Amino acid sequence: MSRSPRRRSWPQWREAAAVVALLCGAACGGSPTPAPARGGAENREQVLLIGLIPEQNIFRQIERYEPIADHLSGKIGAKVRLTVLPRYGNVVENFVSMGLDGAFFGSFTYALAHTKLGVEVLARPENPDGTSTYHGLIFVRKDSGIRSAESMRGKRFAFVDRATTAGYLLPLEYFAENGKDYRTFLGEAYFAGTHEAAIRDVLDGQADAGAAKNTVFDRLAAGDPRIRTDLVILARSREVPENGLAVRKELDPVLKRRLADALLAMHLDPAGREILEAFGARRFAGTTDADYRPVYEYARYVGLDLSTYDYMND
Repeated sequence: MSRSPRRRSWPQWREAAAVVALLCGAACGGSPTPAPARGGAENREQVLLIGLIPEQNIFRQIERYEPIADHLSGKIGAKVRLTVLPRYGNVVENFVSMGLDGAFFGSFTYALAHTKLGVEVLARPENPDGTSTYHGLIFVRKDSGIRSAESMRGKRFAFVDRATTAGYLLPLEYFAENGKDYRTFLGEAYFAGTHEAAIRDVLDGQADAGAAKNTVFDRLAAGDPRIRTDLVILARSREVPENGLAVRKELDPVLKRRLADALLAMHLDPAGREILEAFGARRFAGTTDADYRPVYEYARYVGLDLSTYDYMND
């Protein structure tokens, strides 16, 4: 292989993410520590701590969701604070250790958290075109000559993380459908950490092929035309729910209802519509666990038991 991939040191990555989470706590109202005691003194404001998965650059992630948190804070009688989860895979452990009340989960991280913790999904954003789902993409550079699974033999592949549908379950299913074990078939496979990084790595020639979600692909393409001109899409997954807000099952039912109602009514409020437009959504749509059936089916197909799935030792 002619080029060395842009390697990431996970311990350093985690340490950097933790520092940024602390900075975001100070600047954006987020905190990686548990929320103040619920139901304390009357003059203590009730706080809901909501996590964000590291889908893209974490500063942009906070910037994108902060107006929604501020809007909800003004509607539900509690302060909504945001914090970035350091990694996809140990989201279940972090949800507990960081004392989160909820999180905007990706489809796979929701399936894991629901199976292991019983979190309850409330709503997910609906795109301007009326869809509220996304799909995974497998893509290569147009000049790579790769046009099939077989032609990836010995190549370098950029996954996103072992706890993503688009960035892990899709390529696992793709290679399985084509009778390939990526561990022995590919020359090298690594985890880029975010959908954005996986796309950039293939675009910049650090990887020969990669996988990511189409919504991030489309957002990046809007600002960088090379993504559409220089990359070729080889496969796509079934549709799965967009990042939805799910909360811990023990959350006060009244507060849970207020939170759901505020999300579902955002598009009826002029200020809410403005926030949704900047976010890239038309409204929030009610969501249930049944909407995640494709994710559970993908996991079963590739042999993942979500109740016992060990992210670190997969």
